[in-house]
Amino acid sequence: MASLSGLSEELGEIEGQILDIFRALSNGFQKLEKIKDSNRQSRQLEELTGKMRECKRLIKEFDREVKDLEYKSDAETTKMLSEKKQSMIKELNSYVALKKQYASNIENKRVDLFEGPGEGFAEENGLLASNMSNQQLMDQGNRMMDETDEAIERSKKVVHETVNVGTETAAALKAQTEQMSRIVNELDSIHFSIKKATQLVKELGRQVATDRCIMALLFLIVIGVIAIIIVKIVNPHNKDIRDIPGLAPPAPSRRLLAYPY
Repeated sequence: MASLSGLSEELGEIEGQILDIFRALSNGFQKLEKIKDSNRQSRQLEELTGKMRECKRLIKEFDREVKDLEYKSDAETTKMLSEKKQSMIKELNSYVALKKQYASNIENKRVDLFEGPGEGFAEENGLLASNMSNQQLMDQGNRMMDETDEAIERSKKVVHETVNVGTETAAALKAQTEQMSRIVNELDSIHFSIKKATQLVKELGRQVATDRCIMALLFLIVIGVIAIIIVKIVNPHNKDIRDIPGLAPPAPSRRLLAYPY
């Protein structure tokens, strides 16, 4: 232990805990040999099993610590740690085998205890049946048949209730399936309606754009006509501008001639 403590404090501490458990297991099995009651033996064996589980966990921790120290230690130290681990595992396995042996013995004792009274009980029932009269035997048989019939009726009732629950569940599942189908159909209809509405909106948008273009063109034409009319009125002698159909040219101004008397 001192050598392991010199290598690592954690290794030394784990080894000390494992050795303590081994001493406790040795004392526990010695105590188990002196116990005669099977129930007390079972409780003692459960306690020893818990200690073995704890020992197994500590050995795993010991192995992890050894692996962490492999790159720091030389070959001789690594070999010593590996042998120490194998020795711990071997000792633990010996206690595990001993525990299995005691558990098997306790189980055999319990089987013997259960089988003994059962045989006596059967013999006692045989003696009671031999002492009963024919009428008592018939009454006993009728009572047992009535109990069997009641048990069968209870079983039938349970089966009937189970069938009813299964039928209701199947009906509920069918209704939910139909409801889901209707929802899917409605979603398809809504999707088609949205798609149709989108197409109509696009067509309306194109129509509105076309109407705006036509209105803008008409507006330009009206502005041009008004401009021509204004120019004609302001400068009627301008030959570059043709007369607008339907619009009469302005009347020429007349001059008064003065005749001599």
